[in-house]
Amino acid sequence: MLTILAAALQAASPARCTVELVVLGVSQDGGVPQVNVQADPAWEDESLRRRVVSLGIVDHEAGERFIFEATPDFREQMHDLNALAGTEGAPDGVFLTHAHIGHYTGLMFLGFESMSASDVPVHTLPIMAEFLSTNGPWDQLAGYGNIDLQVMTAGQPVELTPRLAVSAWDVPHRREYAETAGFRIQGPELSVVFIPDIDSWEEWADQGIRIEDVVMEDDLIYIDATFFDNNELPGRDMSAIPHPRVTETMDLFQDYPDDIRQRIRFIHYNHTNPIRYEDSAETQEVLDRGYRIAREGERLCL
Repeated sequence: MLTILAAALQAASPARCTVELVVLGVSQDGGVPQVNVQADPAWEDESLRRRVVSLGIVDHEAGERFIFEATPDFREQMHDLNALAGTEGAPDGVFLTHAHIGHYTGLMFLGFESMSASDVPVHTLPIMAEFLSTNGPWDQLAGYGNIDLQVMTAGQPVELTPRLAVSAWDVPHRREYAETAGFRIQGPELSVVFIPDIDSWEEWADQGIRIEDVVMEDDLIYIDATFFDNNELPGRDMSAIPHPRVTETMDLFQDYPDDIRQRIRFIHYNHTNPIRYEDSAETQEVLDRGYRIAREGERLCL
């Protein structure tokens, strides 16, 4: 007999699924291929291209859809989200983790020069909201009424529909302009965690939250996989670059039961991370050790 999670991960149709999640992008902020990486095979082979990290949620019963992150690939991602929802127009809500280029700059497409949206709710933690409201060109979006900034309180759920709620954590990550959020998405049956960027699991534990507890409490965990290991950037001292390595996270959970490890899905991988290739030895290692890798188009019934 299939578990609830295993059944949910099978291909779901909107007729069967009230609230649905779709993976809209999986790469680090610069996308794949990255600018000025001339030798990347994705320039020639479009099947190897990867969009910047993003999730979409559709409540089919309410006819509403929400997007997590406003990336440089926002146009294509909204097209795919609207196609899944069978509708068009601006999203019913945007959730932003932080103020690094891959996570919020797609807001520009809501503006006067593009779709000229009206009062799209943009949910962020307080410092991120302050940053957007006081710095151009983002303050123009608020001034023109294209977006409506909604300040979240960490730990306090925001009810989006009768079947869908989202809450935020403050997670440790570079905060030149704003704090960084991680999100818990609660559907009718399943809860999903989205933490695409974090400096280290140890720093988060120092703040009182252990990733081990989060994985035990929730059904599916999309977490930071920027780098596979410390050998990824030749000539660079990677000890000076934060982010838990994929190998580190796998080691952390290696003694946990199979069904716990299978909850973890690695996302936000850099163009240098070999798990971007579905046929790589590193991808096979992740799968053999009982973990999963997020891929664009993956759908989950919540």
